[in-house]
Amino acid sequence: MSLLAGHRANRAFAPSSNIAQLRESATIAVSARAKALRAAGRPVIDLGAGEPDFDTPEFIRRAAQRAIDAGATRYTATEGILPLREAIARRATEMGGDVAPAHVVVSTGSKQSLFNACFCLFGEGDEVLIPTPSWTSYYEMVALARATPVPVYGDAAAGLKVTPSMLEAAATDRTRGVMLNSPCNPTGAVYTRDELAALIECADERGWWVISDEIYRAISYGNTPATSALEVAPSAERLVLVDGVAKAYAMTGWRIGWTIAPRELASAMTALQSHTTSNAAAPSQHAALAALTNREAADASISAMVAEFRRRRDAVVAVVQGEPDLEIVEPEGAFYLFARVGEDDPSRDDGARFARRLLEEHEVAIVPGSAFLTPGWVRMSYAAPIDDVIEGTRRLVRLWRETRA
Repeated sequence: MSLLAGHRANRAFAPSSNIAQLRESATIAVSARAKALRAAGRPVIDLGAGEPDFDTPEFIRRAAQRAIDAGATRYTATEGILPLREAIARRATEMGGDVAPAHVVVSTGSKQSLFNACFCLFGEGDEVLIPTPSWTSYYEMVALARATPVPVYGDAAAGLKVTPSMLEAAATDRTRGVMLNSPCNPTGAVYTRDELAALIECADERGWWVISDEIYRAISYGNTPATSALEVAPSAERLVLVDGVAKAYAMTGWRIGWTIAPRELASAMTALQSHTTSNAAAPSQHAALAALTNREAADASISAMVAEFRRRRDAVVAVVQGEPDLEIVEPEGAFYLFARVGEDDPSRDDGARFARRLLEEHEVAIVPGSAFLTPGWVRMSYAAPIDDVIEGTRRLVRLWRETRA
């Protein structure tokens, strides 16, 4: 062994305090395991994915190609190209806000947008209320900002949604914000207009910031998209709306998200981003611009995709209803089925054991509920071909019966 190799061996990696408690994304871990089994020859049905299984619409792809040919391959403004921010601001203003391009920051996916908001708003000593179950990264982002995520558990009888009284019961004098998500990942629950208005009014009265993650808003099984916080907020002074093109336009790999926030906060997030990633990819920004400005083509694409998700949702629910004792949250949006398979006891982690057995013994990949702080549940995505979705659901029900026998 060389002296250099020995020197390196004595300097084993030890995580800094910044990431000491950081957990790997459970959803990404499930996807990686499913891919590994497939590579080994196992015919795994992957129902763990959190992305539409549709191609990005052709008119969007062509717009990106034209932008590349026109030379859109260089740095842009950190906060995004002006035409895209203008298009985002127009859409937001149509929903009831008074939004200018200066309120908009375009980032490398809505995940970065959420992180930017958390990092700029919260810090050591702050507490942030998170309706639970919620997307696994919310808790980690708040913790990375050195604030404390406070789970607020929803009522299973009401689709695991929370109420203002639940938020108030969990709040302290250190509460600084609340993170909302409708339609919800992982449950598929959608807050009604009145429910969302009540939550935001509660936060507004107490001076809390609201981060409203609306990435699934267009994928709603009502007659219209789910209600936006901009439509019901009494004031936008402490409101951050997060959205992007990933889900509605089947553009997960393009990595374009954005925040709409008060000007001073938008400036702070731009400054933060200038020292981390700088601008989002230029061709992707032009693709997102095409998605937002070609209304007719975009609306047709979204309608077709939502109709197919609704068809799959109905097929999944029909399978599960054949086993009436299996408790689920019937999805009203997004593309997930959330099912209770055990007790919410972290020491047992029934959901993780169930998901492991379903993958190893029945070759179906799903995500354990412990990723969302609900260890008695599992999340199944129906963003997959309908035959796979139906067969995967049947295997889930079959295993649940086995565990009950």
